Amino acid sequence: MDASKRFNLNAQQTLDICQQLYERHKLVTYPRSDCRYLPTGHLDDKSTVIQSIAKTSPNLSLAAKNANLSLRSKAWNDDKISAHHAIIPTSKSMDASRLTKNENGIYELIARQYLIQFYPNFEYAEKQINHDVSGGLFISKQKDTLHEGWKALFPVKNTLDKENEFSNTNLPNVLKGDQVQCLNGRLDEKTTSPPKHFTDATLLSAMTGIARYVTDSEIKKVLRETDGLGTEATRAGIIELLFKRQFLTKKGKEIHATTIGRQLVDSLPKQMVLPDMTAHWESQLEAISEKRISYHHFMTPLITGLSQLIHEVEQVSFSGMNGMGKKFTKRKKSTRNKTRSKNATN
Repeated sequence: MDASKRFNLNAQQTLDICQQLYERHKLVTYPRSDCRYLPTGHLDDKSTVIQSIAKTSPNLSLAAKNANLSLRSKAWNDDKISAHHAIIPTSKSMDASRLTKNENGIYELIARQYLIQFYPNFEYAEKQINHDVSGGLFISKQKDTLHEGWKALFPVKNTLDKENEFSNTNLPNVLKGDQVQCLNGRLDEKTTSPPKHFTDATLLSAMTGIARYVTDSEIKKVLRETDGLGTEATRAGIIELLFKRQFLTKKGKEIHATTIGRQLVDSLPKQMVLPDMTAHWESQLEAISEKRISYHHFMTPLITGLSQLIHEVEQVSFSGMNGMGKKFTKRKKSTRNKTRSKNATN
């Protein structure tokens, strides 16, 4: 999501770049992880990792120099580690000129998040004045930055940016009961606007926070604690496949459904196109991995439900979609792969 916003890279491009940084350059740890925590044993390597960041990323050399290695954030937590820990830089360094522009950008994102763990908290003061104007309650709010802390490592936002919550205009210091004067007033008439089209960043956000789009209240409650649709390793592939099959298309940064994509969704049983079913499967698979439910507890109702869905789909006519979309042929195995298989058998 961050790479999409900063560099306009889609999920698959970001994953491929991370894989290059991991396999080819050995600059980052295993990238197909959604964990946000680190084992405490890695604290022993903090000094060498930060030195490597300074050598590899000139943009972060000063940030690396000012890191306070005596600090320990909440990210260091052995109890929160699952199969893989969070993605961080390794102790290896290299000349940044040997990396592509996008590889440098992604490495810098990963390195900055690591450095943040050795910076103090961001501190701010939140102010609010409630005042009565002709019987109506008016509220003025403002946030003042007290200490930049770890936010000093991020590019400064434009003060006019809608996401910027910190104003340059200071509220006056007042006491309860003080008189204030209303200088002017206006009535803004606004209408609701339809939800914006997804972008690469917001689509990934929707897949990870799928509970927002689930209708069943019980499943919604469960999914707030899970990873949503797919995993860090599969979401990029899911999105890429939808584009390859011409169910989705891009207009600028916006992702739109194509005619065949909409027709397919309209033709299928409602249960198959809502996220509830897939999200429910994801939560149950998570429960199996944590040994909270058994394999048969998951598979028995799944097989029954799939049989019913197949029966419903068999009643649907897809004739209106003939000739649409893109035909795919199965790839032939290369000679190299065949040789490898033969050698492996021998």
